[in-house]
Amino acid sequence: MFSSPAYAQAAESAQMSDPTGGFGLIIIMVAVFWFLIIRPQNKKMKEHREMVSNVARGDSVVTAGGLIGKVTKVKADDNEVEVELADGVRVRVVKSTLSDVRAKSEPAKPAEKKAAEKKAAKKEEK
Repeated sequence: MFSSPAYAQAAESAQMSDPTGGFGLIIIMVAVFWFLIIRPQNKKMKEHREMVSNVARGDSVVTAGGLIGKVTKVKADDNEVEVELADGVRVRVVKSTLSDVRAKSEPAKPAEKKAAEKKAAKKEEK
């Protein structure tokens, strides 16, 4: 009815003969977690950091709270941006709380290019 101690010892020694089986399973589990969870999350965080660091004046942004506005000032040293939500309504927002940049603005043109464009427009009018 009960198993003899000899059978119990034989089963125990059979399990101990392959110590790499459990270690291999742990390695497979770590690899699955890496490719399905950790790697995509790190990639997403890197893209978000890059997006936030490239925010410029004139960009349309969405905050983590769901507010949509236009960037009016970027403060590089304070890690903040000033966002205009409506006419005359400006708020300071921490850059890391920006969840999306909807419309990228064109880079600001140097004064020389603006002057040249104005001269070209005046010549066309004449």
